[in-house]
Amino acid sequence: MSAVSERTVWVRVPATSANLGPGFDTLGLALSVYDQLTVTALDSDALEIEVTGTGAEEIARDESNLVARSIWHVYAQLGIELPGLRIIAHNEIPHGRGLGSSGSAVVSGILAAKGLLAGAAELSADDLLRLATELEGHPDNVAPALFGGLTIAWVDHGVPQHKKLLVHRGVSPLVFVPSFTMSTSVARGLQPDQVSREDAVFNLSRSALLIAALTQSPELLLAATDDKLHQTYRAGAMPETHRLVTALRKAGFAAVVSGAGPSVLVMADGPGRRLEAVDVANAVTDTPWESLIVAVDFKGGTVRSTAEGAFEHEI
Repeated sequence: MSAVSERTVWVRVPATSANLGPGFDTLGLALSVYDQLTVTALDSDALEIEVTGTGAEEIARDESNLVARSIWHVYAQLGIELPGLRIIAHNEIPHGRGLGSSGSAVVSGILAAKGLLAGAAELSADDLLRLATELEGHPDNVAPALFGGLTIAWVDHGVPQHKKLLVHRGVSPLVFVPSFTMSTSVARGLQPDQVSREDAVFNLSRSALLIAALTQSPELLLAATDDKLHQTYRAGAMPETHRLVTALRKAGFAAVVSGAGPSVLVMADGPGRRLEAVDVANAVTDTPWESLIVAVDFKGGTVRSTAEGAFEHEI
């Protein structure tokens, strides 16, 4: 099966924050920090990669590049000959900070493949989520990167599923990003294989409440973001993160570890409250934290042809 060659597409994908406190491996939120790239399918077997922006020096420029691998994965799954690629990327999502950078790279590649193959093969939203989950391993980060907003992700008989929800306009996110990083695999290794029934019930109640808080009642966010399944067990590996989360929650802010950390996500119940949270952070820690005042991204990943008048896809 052949595909359209020498086509160029532009892709933009948001950062994500997974877990949101009690929603471990289930809940994710898309945030208005973006990786952008243009990708051209080449007639040759060349691979050309240019990267600027956050973490550019860390990005592989060979066949191990995650965007390239994700594009080729789609082609291989569809039985289409792999193209050469020219990838020009500008990244704004911090790497290794719990903001879904690897998931966003996977989604960028999946969406680039969708655009490059337009007219030769069609990929549904379910196809995109399945392909992205195959590469990332979990749907909780790739779902909000693909679809935007607040997503609930789960796996049903081996097939990843999602539900997108609209977030209440009063929810105002703020992210504190440190200079240090945290390995997701290391963070996962710090959790026990079993938890008490009491802790499991606690998180079930808070996860249910969190859906209501994020979609209807932001004033409930502090109670709704409490957690007993993962953050406490990881605290020793991220003492400054734990210190900041504790101080912010004591001051009344719905602060959680973003993904596997070490960034901290605050879901304030109004835009003005975010500046108060910054003041709290400045007062309780001497660790340098970059504060990012962001919005919830409602659109998710976007791909469009760079040819004038050609297609644009929102998922």
